[in-house]
Amino acid sequence: MVASAPLHHSDQPRSVPLREARTRLTQLVSLAELTDTVTVLTRDGDHRPVAAIVPAAGARSGAQARADADRVAAVTAGWARRLDEAHRQSSRRHAAELRAVTAALAEAWAELDRRARPGGDPALARLRAAHADLIRELTSDAA
Repeated sequence: MVASAPLHHSDQPRSVPLREARTRLTQLVSLAELTDTVTVLTRDGDHRPVAAIVPAAGARSGAQARADADRVAAVTAGWARRLDEAHRQSSRRHAAELRAVTAALAEAWAELDRRARPGGDPALARLRAAHADLIRELTSDAA
């Protein structure tokens, strides 16, 4: 008579040789059904898995697994398309807002140039010097 293996609840599936599984099949099936335990079957004297006793809810056909994988791939592709479109829209909005701010800044500097004579206001002269590169870009973009 084969001694029954102690019940254990771990994340690792239990491993049982085929000879023992033949004598304990009813017990192993009940264990799978009641405790969601997976039992891996090995050939006698060889520790490589050859089959498994799994709870019915966990058993899935290859077709079901492929269908689920196809559905996940379709959903993922849909989200990727949505994200790409949102990125394109955001980029277009950003470019439009940048053009609007650049145009407003160019208008502000043009108005300052009309109202204040060069060298007349030291604070404005410092600001103009600090923004010289930006002002040069604004005037070259306007041209």
